[in-house]
Amino acid sequence: MLISSAYAQSAGGTGGGDGLMGLLPIVLMFVLLYFMMIRPQMKRQKEHKLMVEALKSGDEVIAAGGILGRITKVSDSYVTVEVGESSQIVVQRGAVQTLLPKGTIKGTGKDA
Repeated sequence: MLISSAYAQSAGGTGGGDGLMGLLPIVLMFVLLYFMMIRPQMKRQKEHKLMVEALKSGDEVIAAGGILGRITKVSDSYVTVEVGESSQIVVQRGAVQTLLPKGTIKGTGKDA
């Protein structure tokens, strides 16, 4: 009887490696979360920041809310967007969501 209980105590005492193996799935989930969600989001933010910094007069853009227009004036914090023949709006530079290829907008401004 004493020998069998000694074996049971010895087997339970070597479970120190099980703690690390139990932590491995949690660490693996955080690594997957980083590569599948956090890193792509940071890349999109960096690309948007570079696009906003490179805005210039004449660029055709889509601003927040789906406003489509051509940039007529650029300042440090704001851009003036021509949305019709005689209508212009001022929006923050960060509100510009998409830079469109030249010639996308038809019938606005001097091209009409």
